[in-house]
Amino acid sequence: MHRTVRTVVVGGQHLRVAVRPGDGTRTPLVLANGIGASLELLQPFVDALDPSIEVLRFDVPGVGGSPLPRLPYRLPALARLLARLLDQLGYPTVDLLGVSWGGGLAQQFALCHRERCRRLVLAATGTGLLMVPGRPTALARMVTPRRYLDPDYAVRIAADLYGGTMRSDPSKARALLHGRTRVGPRRGYLYQLIAGSGWSSLPFLPWVRHPTLLLAGDDDPIIPLVNARIMRRLLPDAELHVYHGGHLGLLTEAAVLAPVVDRFLRRDGRTIDAPA
Repeated sequence: MHRTVRTVVVGGQHLRVAVRPGDGTRTPLVLANGIGASLELLQPFVDALDPSIEVLRFDVPGVGGSPLPRLPYRLPALARLLARLLDQLGYPTVDLLGVSWGGGLAQQFALCHRERCRRLVLAATGTGLLMVPGRPTALARMVTPRRYLDPDYAVRIAADLYGGTMRSDPSKARALLHGRTRVGPRRGYLYQLIAGSGWSSLPFLPWVRHPTLLLAGDDDPIIPLVNARIMRRLLPDAELHVYHGGHLGLLTEAAVLAPVVDRFLRRDGRTIDAPA
């Protein structure tokens, strides 16, 4: 489907954004990406989504096609930048889906700009500093962007880092991370690490009252499933969908998970409690 990619200047910061038009009948959906990933990484999920949904993606400062900011930033500042971007693009209210690191941004945005967020989807994400950590070897490999720079390295570590279908077919990592994704400067990756350092949503989750869908894989070495179960208990209006897969399940299992997200976004009223 046709998409428009352009650069938008928000408060002096250039942001590369992509908009896939919908039919105007649905609330626009904003996607917040994982660490080091440009907006292209989410293309498989966008392609699997109902075409009636307008979808906005963006590269955070220093990633993909968005240039480095003058100084490092924190998640609250990035949430404010996102709110200003939505103002400039004419989106008063959106649904917001955050993946991994982007899930932290999504939670921060829902807390600080609650009137702008209708529904929240958190995929393969946790609560930041205060969470059950992933496997030490996986977390150590997340400290650098090497997997985005070296296709062979990405394939070698894919099974242990991402789990899920990457265990049987690690070559998927080459296609996902290097087929279309744009790599930003190394300092941009460092800035993302700084943005999330010391941050945790655990204390404020009871105040995030938006209907929330948690998507969690049963084989995620980076964000263990138990974190989603904890979040499910702390969020006032949430349901948990456990899928068979790993950390990149939203992409590798897009055909299965996109309809789950669509049904959640279409549902009226409060979510129905699902067994955790």
